[in-house]
Amino acid sequence: MKNYILLITILCSFSFNGHAQKAKLAAADKKYDNYAYIDAIKTYERVAQKGYKSVDMFQKLGNAYYFNSDYQNAAKWYAELFAMNTELAPEYYYRYSHSLKSIGDFKKSDEMLALFNQKSGNDSRGKLIKSDYLAEIKANSGRYDVEDAGINSKYSDYGSAIYLDKVVFTSSRDTGSLAQRKHKWTNQYFTNLYSADLGDGMTPGAVKKFDKAINTKFHESTPAFTKDGKTMFFTRNNYIDGEKGKSESKVTLVKIYQASLENGKWDNVKEVSFNSNNYSTAHPALSSDEKTLYFASDMPGTFGQSDLYKVKINEDGSFGSPENLGNTINTEGRETFPSITDENEIYFASDGHPGLGGLDIFVSKINSDGTFGKVQNIGEKANSNKDDFAYLIDTKTRRGFFTSNRDGGQGYDDIYKFLETKRLLCEQELYGEITDLETSVILPGAKVSLFDSRFNLVSVTNSDEKGNYSFKVECGKTYNVRAEKIEYTTKEQKVTVDDKRGKTHLPIALEKSTCKVAIGDDLGKCFGIKMIYFDLDKYDIRREAAFDLEKILDVLSQNPTMKLDIRSHTDSRQTFKYNEILSEKRANATIKWLVKNGVDPSRLTGRGYGETQLVNQCADGVKCSEEEHQLNRRSEFIIIGL
Repeated sequence: MKNYILLITILCSFSFNGHAQKAKLAAADKKYDNYAYIDAIKTYERVAQKGYKSVDMFQKLGNAYYFNSDYQNAAKWYAELFAMNTELAPEYYYRYSHSLKSIGDFKKSDEMLALFNQKSGNDSRGKLIKSDYLAEIKANSGRYDVEDAGINSKYSDYGSAIYLDKVVFTSSRDTGSLAQRKHKWTNQYFTNLYSADLGDGMTPGAVKKFDKAINTKFHESTPAFTKDGKTMFFTRNNYIDGEKGKSESKVTLVKIYQASLENGKWDNVKEVSFNSNNYSTAHPALSSDEKTLYFASDMPGTFGQSDLYKVKINEDGSFGSPENLGNTINTEGRETFPSITDENEIYFASDGHPGLGGLDIFVSKINSDGTFGKVQNIGEKANSNKDDFAYLIDTKTRRGFFTSNRDGGQGYDDIYKFLETKRLLCEQELYGEITDLETSVILPGAKVSLFDSRFNLVSVTNSDEKGNYSFKVECGKTYNVRAEKIEYTTKEQKVTVDDKRGKTHLPIALEKSTCKVAIGDDLGKCFGIKMIYFDLDKYDIRREAAFDLEKILDVLSQNPTMKLDIRSHTDSRQTFKYNEILSEKRANATIKWLVKNGVDPSRLTGRGYGETQLVNQCADGVKCSEEEHQLNRRSEFIIIGL
């Protein structure tokens, strides 16, 4: 895995006793500080093999292997580092934990991670690791048929893109001539872009160099193309028109460039406006509508070693201001290699989210408001205990490519093709019953509509003969459910489903929009009025009570011959006499309010019954719950004339 791709800069000091060893280690330090990790490793290891021990040396040995994705050797040297029992920065606990996980020592890895959490405070990488993260990954596994893509070499091959009917990828296979140089970070040759025609089943044909106008003597990698094939974005070292740019610390970083196809040739190569000599931008990926460019960078404002960003592409081809994708996606670790599907999903590689070791591939849904859904590890076989990245999928065929340096490959990195045999979608069943609010009778044939959080219609169904309905919904999302039935008032309820697979129960009780009433019926039941609310020990009409009385007032206005007997009841608490007086005052206050608002007093009678007409066993001395007492505190509007 290329360090320039991961956008990591580590500059360390180093000291050691002994003139000869100092000379050797000074040379190694210089190579290390200039990212010549492979050469530095040789020197450090020769010194270590002679029995010398140094915290700085073991740090650098561990880092050098860690940044080159050799986690087995990284774990070896980090073990030596921790054996020295010295105070270490929290990041070393995380790197050691990550390396141990990659070699399958999950117990020791979890111990180091626990120590990392203690020392790091608010680092999100520790918080994201749950006790059941391996079970979650296992549940997402076994969904891929994976095989060698057939285009690999013994060198590094990675980072695929689809260009018309071709696959375009990155390779360091060009040993070229005596002038062809190796990159001192990895001892790999500088990379160029290559292509191969695609046959059935995403099967590549013969490999050839992509385009000499794009390939230079420095690194080119990870292209992205517009659908018409006329514009490409790609990653290259800070090099254009024969000039090499360097940062303030004299390092040549990487940038995103843009090129256009004119008269069958790639031309007009230029860097994008949000580049800088002092930070890297890499791995461009276009949204489906080609209005947004996603990329990786370590620009100011980055949470970790590299973050994912997006930038708007304006109609004139200019760019807006880059936006960090936020802490749902980005961690204090490495997030890189974004890929956007036409189903509004973002796939990316990360070592900050819980994985199997090295970089793992993750996916998140891009919501309509620009936020992101739950980040999910896509599981084995796509992920392994090594670096897995550069995921690309055709959503129609569910075929695609990804890159890995897993065991069994041909080279440093290899491209694999895959078939996704089962979709990764955390689903919930949202279900419930449609019933009558007053009688609790089931209501078959009710129309039930499902809307997303922005009230876009998702699905429609009807309640079955048992009043049941159900929808398949995505975990962790908020929905609105609307139930409709003739003679009932339409009702809409909001629900947020759990973020794990399972079921969410949402019963909906509908209120009748028309009531058939007769003498002796309680008019309040038409509107679900169980009681008229008063303040404790008071009988003044509260605002909530006035709202319910407005309903009664309207019915009386529409039915001028209707007469009501208003009855107020209490529970058995307080004394018999107190309850009788209080309920009488409340019944009179209700009548007074209706008369004040235009009802002829001759149409109204009323009385307070106190605790004389309890509807359950909750008399004096009987222990009852608050809910049981509530049933007795009621208001009734009994129809005595029509």
